[in-house]
Amino acid sequence: MNASEFLEVAAQFRREVIKPNAASWEAAKCQPVGALRQAADAGLFKLETPPEAGGFGLSFLTKLAVCEEMSRGDMAFTFALINTQNVASKLATGGNARHIADYVPRILAGDLFAATALSEPGAGSDFAGITTQAVKVDGGWELTGEKGWITNGEIAELFVTYAKCDRGDPDAGWRDVGSFLVDATKPGFSRVEPYALAGGHAIGAGGFKLDRFFVADADVLGGPGDGFKSAMSGVNGARVYVAAMCAGIVADALEKAVRYGASRSTFGKPLLEHQGLKWSLANVATELEAMRALTHAAGVLIDAGEDAVTPAAQAKKFATERAVPLIETCLQAMGANGLRDEYGLGRHLISAKILGYTDGSIEMMNERIGAALTKEYSSRGA
Repeated sequence: MNASEFLEVAAQFRREVIKPNAASWEAAKCQPVGALRQAADAGLFKLETPPEAGGFGLSFLTKLAVCEEMSRGDMAFTFALINTQNVASKLATGGNARHIADYVPRILAGDLFAATALSEPGAGSDFAGITTQAVKVDGGWELTGEKGWITNGEIAELFVTYAKCDRGDPDAGWRDVGSFLVDATKPGFSRVEPYALAGGHAIGAGGFKLDRFFVADADVLGGPGDGFKSAMSGVNGARVYVAAMCAGIVADALEKAVRYGASRSTFGKPLLEHQGLKWSLANVATELEAMRALTHAAGVLIDAGEDAVTPAAQAKKFATERAVPLIETCLQAMGANGLRDEYGLGRHLISAKILGYTDGSIEMMNERIGAALTKEYSSRGA
């Protein structure tokens, strides 16, 4: 399946599955497992996984287009889908033969849900401050600690998990962070109660605890230091597809506000012909295109394997900072009708807030951009 065919499948899935059901998924306050399996049946979990491992091997730019398209229906569902396929892709390119033969096909088929476990109840943006410990034992490592704020934490049974490797150096920081494959069906694993995440139940946010959980050496994905570098590389990509999801929810809100404004008349003419409303939506349209441009520019760098730290932070900062007021503008253009469940703008508004905290807060994006000011902006005019 090529990129255009994949995007058409994603668009059809949004129209036929996500759009009619997103409000009821939120009302049920649990992850729509059946719909995720439908997505797997449609091939949507095969996005980035290489063809030799059973996937389509499509580009990161295609992933961004999929994120924008599907988030128009429901960001939370889209995030759950993208995060489980992320693990399939990671194992297909960085796992061993057993991972590729056993786990990858099951993830692609929707028989096994997967997730990435970075954050903890007391460590989010300060990733180097995680406290989950990995202690070396014969044949592997024992992990002890708690992970939280995990997309798919409610349903996943396979987790790429990050922990501090205990090597006796209290000042090692990120250099001690490794990554491990945690199978939730094995002893020492206990799941915590899923989070009641207002407006985002389809994301399946939750966590788990590990008590001397044994990970064999063969299931170590990255040793001390390598795990941290791998996580940071993945976070840059995540920041960009978060920006693409923001573009999706803003685009959907704008489309609905424009249609409403064209069909509703006041004072003898359509709402959209009133200058105040027309100009406010013109501002939304302009900022949406700026959001897309920043997202695309960062995506091009990631596809080329180039440094994308600053562009990724800029794309996420702009998108997550502007998504809330832009959706509010669309809501205001529709009056009280914009609050009705059938339009989904209320869920979009909550989704925009969720995305503001995901894969680094807006404040952390300022830190990343600020750290690059001298390098990126001080010498260009000299």
